[in-house]
Amino acid sequence: SDPWRVPGSRDPGHRASRSSGIAVIHVDDPDVDRPRIELFGDSALLITFGDQIDEAVSRHVRNATLALEQLGATRPEIGAPVAAYATVLLPFDPLVVGPDEAVGLTIDALAGAIVADPVRERPIIEIPTRYDAVAGPDLQEVAEAHGITVMQAIECHTDALYVVAFIGFMPGFPYMTGGPAEIDHPRRATPRTRVPAGSVAIAGLQGTVYPFATPGGWNLIGRTDRPMWDVRRNPPALLAAGSRVRFTQATD
Repeated sequence: SDPWRVPGSRDPGHRASRSSGIAVIHVDDPDVDRPRIELFGDSALLITFGDQIDEAVSRHVRNATLALEQLGATRPEIGAPVAAYATVLLPFDPLVVGPDEAVGLTIDALAGAIVADPVRERPIIEIPTRYDAVAGPDLQEVAEAHGITVMQAIECHTDALYVVAFIGFMPGFPYMTGGPAEIDHPRRATPRTRVPAGSVAIAGLQGTVYPFATPGGWNLIGRTDRPMWDVRRNPPALLAAGSRVRFTQATD
């Protein structure tokens, strides 16, 4: 289909094409990392920055999320953005703003997104962790699968600096990147019906801490007493997108 100018866009370099009723936006502005923006139903946009778990992609997602939160603060018809590893879902009120205008507002917001990585300035949050057969029933299996000792596996985990990409699955559940290649271990073939709250887990190069008891398929390598979610805290979640995390071996 023929390219068309995005209504509301400040830059003629923003083009779009339509295919099968879905608008796909190609952002040629060099200040924007060329996200793909498409309609998601009739009241949301899906902004895609990549197709893999990657810290660079996550950084762009964090910056875009911040910019879109700022947009929503001035335009109530724009909802709160929902981030994942490589995408941001942006709801809007179709009774107030049409899809074309929502796309234009989004592109303008992304063009003004900060390019510096605010993560580097954030303090490191330490999570004391107990590493043993009870707290981490999969720890020995992970170590053996990679030809290292349990202590070496623990050292790999505590040496790593994780970064929270986004919060999802349940309140306070962090999806973190930055896991060490030495313990890059896939999810369990059969998920557990119950994972205890506070379980420290890995899946591939991802890391997490289960805030509540729940079914789950990640490898359990330890447990912490530090609560991920506490309604008496403001905000209740200990971690947020962009938080830097280091696991430490608990001394008691």
